[in-house]
Amino acid sequence: MIQWPHAPVHKLGEAGAFIVTAGTYLKAHHFKKPLLLDFLQTTLFWETERLGWQLQAWALFSNHYHFIALSPLNAATLEDLLRRLHSLTAREANRVNGSSGQQVWHQYWDTQLTYKRSYYARLNYVHENPCRHGLAAAASSYPWCSAAWFERTATPAFFKTITGFKTDRVLIYDDFEVIWEREQESWSAGACSRFV
Repeated sequence: MIQWPHAPVHKLGEAGAFIVTAGTYLKAHHFKKPLLLDFLQTTLFWETERLGWQLQAWALFSNHYHFIALSPLNAATLEDLLRRLHSLTAREANRVNGSSGQQVWHQYWDTQLTYKRSYYARLNYVHENPCRHGLAAAASSYPWCSAAWFERTATPAFFKTITGFKTDRVLIYDDFEVIWEREQESWSAGACSRFV
């Protein structure tokens, strides 16, 4: 009898670069409020730093996120990182949204990136993801993404190399429609009008 997995298989072994995508249960928009996206981003920063993961790119949305990070020697700590990230952010989302005890996160997918070209293409994909979802004309104007940070901190040559990589053939699970609750002030002059 063939065993069919009900969730993605996570084979964490040796250290390296990993891309992670996680989605909410039923793709619900638990993080559509800016303060919840802020909390998700801050918690991602804390948890990666706590366990020695070095973030390389991130993009956070109302119902999913992507990040790329370099693991410490023990890549298996990714499970602890995501367990705490999801637990802390789910509790905060339920508190803010007034939905105590509701399941927030559903699954995550992780892939070790073993080829330089694959790593570079995925870096560009994650940095540019807000544009792909129609949230910004320039990814660097979206506050819950690494594009602006990357533009500021990368050497001009490395920035040009990464942004030159095509992403149309990158295989990443990203079947999500995203929304964002707009506050009184606009967060970006270049933002599109696909908001709730």
